[in-house]
Amino acid sequence: MSQRWATGSLSVAFFGNQRKESVDWRITESVAVFLEIARDLSVKNRVLLAGAIALLMWICHYGQSCLTSIAMTAPTQPFVYPHAQLANQVDDYHGTRVADPYRWLEDPDSAETRAWIEAENKLTFGFLEKIPARDRLKQRLTTLWNYEKYGIPFKQGERYFYFKNDGLQNQSVLYTLKSLDDEPTVLLDPNTLSEDGTVALSGLAVSEDGHHLAYGLSISGSDWQEWMVRDVESGKDLGDRVQWVKFSGASWTHDGKGFFYSRYDEPQEKTKLEQVNYYQKLYYHRLGTPQSEDSMIYERPDQKDWGFSGDVSEDGRFLIISVWLGTDPRNLVFYKDLSVANAPIVELINTFEASYSFIDNEGDRFWFSTDLEAPRSRVIAIDATKPDRAHWHEVIPQATETLEGVSLLNNQFVASYLKDAHSQVKLFTLDGTFVREVTFPGLGSVGGFGGKRHDTETFYSFTGFTTPATIYRYNLVTNESRVFREPNVDFNPTDYETKQIFYHSKDGTQIPMFIVHKKGLVLDGSNPTYLYGYGGFGVSLTPSFSVSNLVWLEQGGVYAEPSLRGGGEYGEDWHQAGTKLKKQNVFDDFIAAAEWLIENKYTSPKKLAIAGGSNGGLLVGACMTQRPDLFGAALPAVGVLDMLRFHKFTIGWAWTSEYGTPENTDEFKALYAYSPLHNLKPRTAYPATLITTADHDDRVVPAHSFKFAAALQAAHKGETPVMIRIETKAGHGAGKPTAKRIEESADVWAFLVKVLAIAES
Repeated sequence: MSQRWATGSLSVAFFGNQRKESVDWRITESVAVFLEIARDLSVKNRVLLAGAIALLMWICHYGQSCLTSIAMTAPTQPFVYPHAQLANQVDDYHGTRVADPYRWLEDPDSAETRAWIEAENKLTFGFLEKIPARDRLKQRLTTLWNYEKYGIPFKQGERYFYFKNDGLQNQSVLYTLKSLDDEPTVLLDPNTLSEDGTVALSGLAVSEDGHHLAYGLSISGSDWQEWMVRDVESGKDLGDRVQWVKFSGASWTHDGKGFFYSRYDEPQEKTKLEQVNYYQKLYYHRLGTPQSEDSMIYERPDQKDWGFSGDVSEDGRFLIISVWLGTDPRNLVFYKDLSVANAPIVELINTFEASYSFIDNEGDRFWFSTDLEAPRSRVIAIDATKPDRAHWHEVIPQATETLEGVSLLNNQFVASYLKDAHSQVKLFTLDGTFVREVTFPGLGSVGGFGGKRHDTETFYSFTGFTTPATIYRYNLVTNESRVFREPNVDFNPTDYETKQIFYHSKDGTQIPMFIVHKKGLVLDGSNPTYLYGYGGFGVSLTPSFSVSNLVWLEQGGVYAEPSLRGGGEYGEDWHQAGTKLKKQNVFDDFIAAAEWLIENKYTSPKKLAIAGGSNGGLLVGACMTQRPDLFGAALPAVGVLDMLRFHKFTIGWAWTSEYGTPENTDEFKALYAYSPLHNLKPRTAYPATLITTADHDDRVVPAHSFKFAAALQAAHKGETPVMIRIETKAGHGAGKPTAKRIEESADVWAFLVKVLAIAES
């Protein structure tokens, strides 16, 4: 009697005509140990054993007890994983019945979940603490991290503002000064707001005259923000307090009397980190008044999914309202003339057909960058007095490169492009005539180029994989760039090399990939390699410096970063090629990257780790379940791992434009086919896995990682560890204190040193 026949027949016999998808394979896995024994028994004894198994399965399914612990303590499994009970939860999706036995882990505050979290962390940290390299890695990370980091300066009124971190401060500090030669003054130091650095600055807006700072704070990494106002000259807070802000900045009216912002209704305290966010509203807060008196500017009770971003134009005349629908790149544009009392809101663009990003205006003439009929984007002008599309005018046509953003400086358009995932910046006159391209030190990523329309200078940052972010001061008249602030990091960048290669995915599509490593690397297939990806939401992965990755390179590791479909590296067509029913393209691209690295002798499966966060966590989860043989380790961070319930929490509904929805039959089939949680197979040897999440993540709620970890530990057959590291007092990643970032990086690298058998250097 084969094991396959035994488990399959018993499942069918026990559950009758229930569909195979609804059979809780984890129960079948629990009895598989007994079935192995059956091979050596007589037919009579096999029958008796089968009856005993059926009885035990009945207890499991209906008594809500389980045999998972028996499977976990089998001699082939060196780790005893925390017990995770199986609930009798089955959902029907268009006739397909799907078990969800770990539904109870969706409540992060229940006694059962808290006990499970504690047990998992005890196991994980107990394992990590025994790795000899961990302390050395943490010490090196701390040494490298300890350098001055500067943000890009900006000017408002008669003042300059910029961020600086002395090195190991948990949060960067905001400084201000009237002249760049003056001694800077601390305006806001978030490190003083909490002992452990878990209160972070999440947004800021300086009034037009530079006298007031509106700033948002986030606690423990939550997306919820509380906004306050500080007097810039005195450095003291006013009494203003604006709560329940999420996915919003602030924009001041030019008279300095108040600012626009967007918020949701006050949530229930107990469920505020899981509760779905609908019905955002746009408000105006007047200084010196309570939030209860704020003016409602715009709401749409008939459109619960709509969100609003209100920005005042540089001339102060218009409030530009961008209407967004989740993470769909397409948006609407409305405006309100602030120079006219009680002016109505005008729907300038009222169809979700393309993305429109407001650049600036000249009177009633508005400039936008848009991907309308231009997937790599272009610049157009719209006359508000003649808004019909027939009167729209193209200013800068679509280029071969992808247009990322546009600002208006020195009365010229400053256009930032991506060419094969690295930055280009070009200048154009207001009629679209090309002026010149800005030169940079090499292939890298550029940010900045902000300011006012008539400014003749600006600031930008340049960074690469082995180039820490350097701040430049750029003269738009003379085309001269001068270093403003250059960091000093304790390493020699000339010891490393960066290259970009191109490989073909499963369907023949050409994909670029950056590869970074020490010079003199021997291509013998033995190099530990860290393959990092994202592939979603039109996000472009471009060269950037990371202290954490540098430590990996110092261990002799290879860092590889492909530009997967689903990202924005080649425009909206590239993005759409990795969404909804085409999401599998992203996983195929990543798997093909791994295969290329192996075929070209950079590494081998046992030395290859894959990593990604958020949507990248989904990427890792999907690839490790589809090709567990291809990787030595997997690191899904704060991942979207339950593709049948992601839309049930906080802002998850907003991702349906990217993933589709299980409520649609065809999209359900696609989601179910790759959902990491639902594609774990019993008694499969998965790569060594370290799942990372945080208990305060209200972007991708930790239930995704909790449920995946429990299911993975139940399914895993191999001797490699499959564990979860659950950070406390932290969220999706933004604002995470330096100390926590160093701890997490040390744990990740120590885990890889152990499971990939990396020799101590």
